[in-house]
Amino acid sequence: MKKILTLLLALTLVLSLAACGGSDTPDTQDTPEAPGTPDTPDTPDEPDTPDEPDTPDEPDTPDEPGTPVEGIDVSFAVLIGPTGVGAVDLWEAADAGNTVDHYTISAVADNSQIQAGLINGDYDIAAVATNVASALYNKTEGQVKVIAINTLGVLYILERGDTIHSVADLAGKTIYSPGQGANPEYALKYILTQNGLTVSTSAEEVEGADVEIVFDDASVIQTKMASGEIDVCMLPVPAATAVLIQNEDVRSALDMTAEWDALGTGGQLTMGCVAVRAQFADEHPDAVKRFLEEYEKSISSVKADPDHAAQLCEQYGIVPKAAIAKRAIPDCSLTFIAGAEMRDTLEPYYQVLFDANPASIGGSMPDDGFYWNAQ
Repeated sequence: MKKILTLLLALTLVLSLAACGGSDTPDTQDTPEAPGTPDTPDTPDEPDTPDEPDTPDEPDTPDEPGTPVEGIDVSFAVLIGPTGVGAVDLWEAADAGNTVDHYTISAVADNSQIQAGLINGDYDIAAVATNVASALYNKTEGQVKVIAINTLGVLYILERGDTIHSVADLAGKTIYSPGQGANPEYALKYILTQNGLTVSTSAEEVEGADVEIVFDDASVIQTKMASGEIDVCMLPVPAATAVLIQNEDVRSALDMTAEWDALGTGGQLTMGCVAVRAQFADEHPDAVKRFLEEYEKSISSVKADPDHAAQLCEQYGIVPKAAIAKRAIPDCSLTFIAGAEMRDTLEPYYQVLFDANPASIGGSMPDDGFYWNAQ
């Protein structure tokens, strides 16, 4: 029995020694696996830092022509008649939501309404007579600036009959004309006086004058001329065009642009321009630049496709009938002149008006501050 116990004890000892020794060897063989250092390549797995190229997602700053992309509200007014014709393509694009900015466009009948709208902030941008823009600048101490020229000469002397072939032939006539206090009045009087004719008006009666000018609304004159009630008038296209269509006895006797040029004044007869509220231009210069791009494109489209433009003129109330607009568009002298060239074109014209009547442009020649972005 003692022997059996001794044997069992010996066996137990051997087994326990074997168990201890077995665990030692594997431990050392774990060291090869202890390229637990290779486990550190878990740090490369930390390309969570490279994930931080979320910063490049901040190209919202480049996109931050965010204002351009979203656009702003712009109130734009045009005059019914030639100075409004060039805007119809822009108007259509705005209605279709194809412009960056959100335009509210109005067609108005006279310069005085536009003047009031620019001064009180109803309109941000407006198409106006060139002399009106200068007068506004002078009277409001620079609250209105000019940003583009859009219309050159559009005035014609119409006659029922065939007696007028030169300015001299207007002696002894009564001329019905729109535009009292605006470009038509000053251009007509200047051309008459430079050709040696004396002029009388209801505002300036001159006894024994060679020519009498009676001022009235263009629409009234158009109706009277078409019906044969009066014999001589001066009208801008498309009103002049409408008369020629309605009454075959009426002819276009004189192109006042040609008569202006014949005087050799050096400047062009610049009838229409686009003005902006100075505060609006200061706060939104990019919107003004975008407007000019879209407006220039509009004028080009009108000239390139008068058929479509004529339909738009009727649709937006710029011209009563598409047929009249289509025939008038080539004679509307549409143009687009901005920047320094705008100043170079307007200054000689303003000088002529100023020399004839300083009040016609607001009492003084506009200074450089009048011309937006013309440096």
